[in-house]
Amino acid sequence: QVQLVESGGGLVQAGGSLRLSCATSDRTFSKYAMGWFRQAPEKEREFVAAITWTTGISYHADSVKGRFTISRDNAKNTVYQQMSSLKPEDTAVYYCAATKYGSISSASLRRTATYEYWGQGTPVTVSS
Repeated sequence: QVQLVESGGGLVQAGGSLRLSCATSDRTFSKYAMGWFRQAPEKEREFVAAITWTTGISYHADSVKGRFTISRDNAKNTVYQQMSSLKPEDTAVYYCAATKYGSISSASLRRTATYEYWGQGTPVTVSS
């Protein structure tokens, strides 16, 4: 079992910024594809961003393009989600997820079923 620990959530005004972190001590982290998902109350869990085991390949949902950036630091076993120009509709619990599989398509990276490991989530609230 792989443990993922999210941090960095909180309360911010619209237009503000936050950076989420997802850390693991698993020694095979650099081989994982990582994703960020979010879920608002009584809403479906939705894809936010993903990054493959090579840092040059990343994907973002249309709703966050230009505002959110996913990145990873394999030396620190950590993936980040930089969130700027936040909107009230970004309010949700944000989850990081990991899959040990390689050669995963961009379509697969957007699906929750792709990921074997999930963190507990960190809440983000954007006030207007």
